[in-house]
Amino acid sequence: MNLVQQAINAVSLGSFYALSALGIALIFGVMRLINFAHGQLIMVAGYLLVFLVPRTGWFVWIAGALAVSLLLAVAMERVAFRPVRSAEPTTLLITSFAISYLLQNVVILTLTAIPRTVGIPLAITEPIQVGGLFIERLNILTLVTTVILVAGLTLFLHRTTTGIQMRAAAEDFRMARILGINTNRVIATAFAISGVFAGAAALVLVAQGGTVEPTFGVVPVLYAFIATILGGMGSLIGAALGGYRFVPRAKPGAGGERHYDALGALTVTAG
Repeated sequence: MNLVQQAINAVSLGSFYALSALGIALIFGVMRLINFAHGQLIMVAGYLLVFLVPRTGWFVWIAGALAVSLLLAVAMERVAFRPVRSAEPTTLLITSFAISYLLQNVVILTLTAIPRTVGIPLAITEPIQVGGLFIERLNILTLVTTVILVAGLTLFLHRTTTGIQMRAAAEDFRMARILGINTNRVIATAFAISGVFAGAAALVLVAQGGTVEPTFGVVPVLYAFIATILGGMGSLIGAALGGYRFVPRAKPGAGGERHYDALGALTVTAG
């Protein structure tokens, strides 16, 4: 029975890493960019929840987190990445670190570095009993959310014109441009989708930890990057599966010793 309980928890944790890894893999597939600023999308959505959860209903704060991370991701692409899109990969990587550093320090200057607590309703976090098992509702919600988003992304990539163009750009970006595909729209759409996945990851992480701080998204994005490597860079299915494969090596959260855990895991994976 204890083994089953651990398996359920592992599936939920893997779903969280899958959400984070898909946002990383999607941008890498289209731009060959490892967007470490993705973690700050999670952080900004987390701070929004600090203000919305006590004051609004669940629909408003869920929609708000997803919308803000989406809009910030699109703005990030338009203002920061589009002007240097044709530059060397190193320049793109440095740009992503610069955005991450900028957003993190803006939050520190405006909201301070003191962790903020979020009172997530007990209806989301309390466990339900099934036989001899106690399953947290959050675990179920995390799994269901991941399945819905992955299924939606799969349908989008295979059944819509923009999705098919996105897949073509991922295969050969230069040829896609020659064939007349609007690459600006394709990349902006990819960033928008990655923003939705970042918002969903923020919802899960806030519900699990209950606190938000400026480094809130750093560790999750490092773990997501490792999961993407394990699943195969540029492969969305591989990134999702990499999230589950990475479960034995990591725990969600931010701050403290987990920064060193993430860096250690990254070093081992790279080696």
